[in-house]
Amino acid sequence: MKIWLKYILGCALGIILSFILQSSNQAAVAVVQYLSDFSLSAGRYALLPLLFFSMTVAVFEIRESKALLRTAFNCVIIALITTAGFTVLGVFSVLVFQPPRIPISVEEATAIYTLSIPENIMKLFPVSNFSSFLEGSFLLPLYILAGFAGAGCAAEKAGAKPTLTLFDSLARVSYAVISFFIDMLAVGLIAVSCTWMMNFPSIMKNNALIHLILLVGADAAAIILIIYPLLLRLIFRERHPYRVLFANTASIITAFFSGDYNLTLGVSIRHSRESLGVHSRISSVCLPVFSTFARGGAAMVLSISFIVIWQSYSDMKILNELPWIMMMAFVLSFLLGSYAKDGPIIALAVMCSLYGRGFDTSYLIIKPAAFFLCSAAAAIDAVTAFFGTYIIAVHENLVQHKEVRFYI
Repeated sequence: MKIWLKYILGCALGIILSFILQSSNQAAVAVVQYLSDFSLSAGRYALLPLLFFSMTVAVFEIRESKALLRTAFNCVIIALITTAGFTVLGVFSVLVFQPPRIPISVEEATAIYTLSIPENIMKLFPVSNFSSFLEGSFLLPLYILAGFAGAGCAAEKAGAKPTLTLFDSLARVSYAVISFFIDMLAVGLIAVSCTWMMNFPSIMKNNALIHLILLVGADAAAIILIIYPLLLRLIFRERHPYRVLFANTASIITAFFSGDYNLTLGVSIRHSRESLGVHSRISSVCLPVFSTFARGGAAMVLSISFIVIWQSYSDMKILNELPWIMMMAFVLSFLLGSYAKDGPIIALAVMCSLYGRGFDTSYLIIKPAAFFLCSAAAAIDAVTAFFGTYIIAVHENLVQHKEVRFYI
């Protein structure tokens, strides 16, 4: 059975189970939550060694083909354009289809959120290189280590041949291991989707929040189903853009119900190779980079959420605040690499704190809908990473196209 179909069946069973457990005792709910967390951890198993070994070999090969700077430039351009575009789309949509005001909450913040930028910069070059393998969610130190390892192999070609052979072999073994867990994730998605669905009653209590999630959901659907296929067809001359989207079905499902970028990354790597036929030289570098930095979906959610919060607190016109809102949403989205989950709501808390003027804890009024907002952002960003990687692979002529019936 195809992986995407198994994932859909798993999510369908989880949603049905959520209706059964709504009236159950807290012990049963706690068990499902535990199984959900366990499934997410298992799905990321072997991701770090796969990324390190495959990225090291990929950097060496890209540098040998003299395409390293070109590939890096294309990644940067795609990340900047998509993030800026989705930020503007979010602002435009929330101004045109204004959700009603959300009742102001008197709840006090129980945690202080920060992006920990100085600490994360220090982690980029830890005292021990092996510390890069200990970061469960912040993968950028591992990318840097792999990049230097690949560049070192390119600088010492003769002596590096045994190392490259070993790393390529270890990458294949890690890929086989993570492929097994990606297959088994279909079972884990029963608990993951059940936990996700049981959060919905918190949204249904507030009519204003329903309008907010409908707006974000409509934007996400437009981006995934219309904007990206249209861009691929008109600008990049792809004859069958929905073929690319179909190959990404399992990644979108994983991203939406888990909200976990690292878990989605493993699923995307496998489907880019085995469904689209993207060469590992591109998928091993571009997909991780996009997953960490190209978070236009998070920027869109940030801009929409902050404007809704601002309009709930103030009667003044927001036009003068729009430049600051768009700039902060754009910038903060690039600083979320250390958060594999819940990045948008953390960035929103930071954004409210930076704005000040009594808005420091205003993000709490949309906290009940945070799980949906993070899910929508993750789904958009999964498609961005997938489409961006495919575009670069086509540009580098490193795609072996496959028929749809051979997709996994």
